[in-house]
Amino acid sequence: MQVVYPTTPAQYFHALRRQMKNDPRKPLTVMTPKSLLRHPRATSTLDDLAKGRFEPLLHDRASANAQRVIITSGKVFYDLLAARDQRKTDAPILRIEQFYPFPQAMLVEALRAYPNATDIVWVQEEPRNMGAWPFLHERIAAILAADQKLRYVGRPISASPATGSHHRHEEQQKALIDAAMG
Repeated sequence: MQVVYPTTPAQYFHALRRQMKNDPRKPLTVMTPKSLLRHPRATSTLDDLAKGRFEPLLHDRASANAQRVIITSGKVFYDLLAARDQRKTDAPILRIEQFYPFPQAMLVEALRAYPNATDIVWVQEEPRNMGAWPFLHERIAAILAADQKLRYVGRPISASPATGSHHRHEEQQKALIDAAMG
């Protein structure tokens, strides 16, 4: 079984292509919100489509001296990217595009690129008891160095995935982006 959350058209294309080329085929679960279809930054070049492949982890490189590494998945990446560009911070953003099988070796290698990072932040839009956090937090915590600490940034535990108010949603979204950027 494979569980993916592609955030670019090329990633989606290559996930489907990989699925068709697998022999034997395994079940594929694709999670992606409709809003990524119209997001102006969720684009791919023709080169990405023609010569690329599905990447379980997308590593958005930044300063090797970064103190904080942000790990996320899904469309919140684009909000984090905009905030990082606006604030001119050096925090790298790692996107987990495949939840299962978990790309442990790739994540370990990506985190090694930032030897000074002690603050590892998982960011998600969903409430704490939903989304990827319940599945991923132990997997991420298990690969961290002794001096690194994993922190959750997202909405608090809730019985509902949505606030029911667009205004409240926007307030919470701004707060979680601010908390992730520090």
